Amino acid sequence: MLPWLRDRRPASTSEPFDYLRGAIAFLMVGATIGSVVLAITGIAPKAWTLAAALWALYGLVAGVLNGVFEPFVDWCFRVLSDVGLRRSDAGFSEIETLESRGEYAFAAERYRERADRGRGDRVSALARRAALLAGPLKDPARAVAELEALREPGGRRLTASDEILLGTTLAHLYEHRLNQPGRAMVEFRRLIDAYPESHHARHLRRALAALRADRFGLDS
Repeated sequence: MLPWLRDRRPASTSEPFDYLRGAIAFLMVGATIGSVVLAITGIAPKAWTLAAALWALYGLVAGVLNGVFEPFVDWCFRVLSDVGLRRSDAGFSEIETLESRGEYAFAAERYRERADRGRGDRVSALARRAALLAGPLKDPARAVAELEALREPGGRRLTASDEILLGTTLAHLYEHRLNQPGRAMVEFRRLIDAYPESHHARHLRRALAALRADRFGLDS
């Protein structure tokens, strides 16, 4: 829990329960006095039994409040106070720190471990790993092979955004790392045909046109 929130939290949420216990004790004292008066005056000789029963009941209620209900409410308060305040994931910042230190092999392995956890950022983690493999670690063929493995039959179905990220990453590797601009064009063309209505389509067409003009001297 954040410190500023902890400072604003009632101590064990006890104040409302103190009021409740005080109110119950006040009623019990009044009922006891009434029972004693009834017993002494002879109006209700068995009022002593009622007084004892009331105090036994008070002990039971106080035990439930102190031992069960108050701790439960205190726990609920802590849980609800923490909702939305804890980050579900630290993103890739920790691994990016390794990259900034030049620990490329270690960072690449951490990206692989992240992808193996089966989270929704699997393709993003592998794309970042591919950038390290193809760049500082000088193994672009392995980077491409790992990314292409994501398309193997029987594998997990990719979302449109993951497909586009995968395809553009492969296109970059083919063009700039493996010197295979033709395969890069195939990747761009495949994405354009598969997702013509995507908001990325215009950028994909521009990238394809630029590649055709730069590498093959062809107009779009």
